[in-house]
Amino acid sequence: MVSTAFVLINTDLGEGTDVAEALRGIQEVKDVYGVYGVYDYVVRLEAETMQHLKETITTKIRRLKHVRSTLTMIVVE
Repeated sequence: MVSTAFVLINTDLGEGTDVAEALRGIQEVKDVYGVYGVYDYVVRLEAETMQHLKETITTKIRRLKHVRSTLTMIVVE
């Protein structure tokens, strides 16, 4: 079973395009949506295991230049 999560991302002002481009280069990232509101992007991730999902979020997404903060929602069904 594939593990899925949605990650809400805040970026530094004016740097969203660079962050979105970098996100699209991550294999586990399936969709990147720019949104209005509290967050700048909503990203859908898929990975083979929950551990792989966690590693992708902590080592690939949160460490991207210009990512200010994230909020992760793990899909349970």
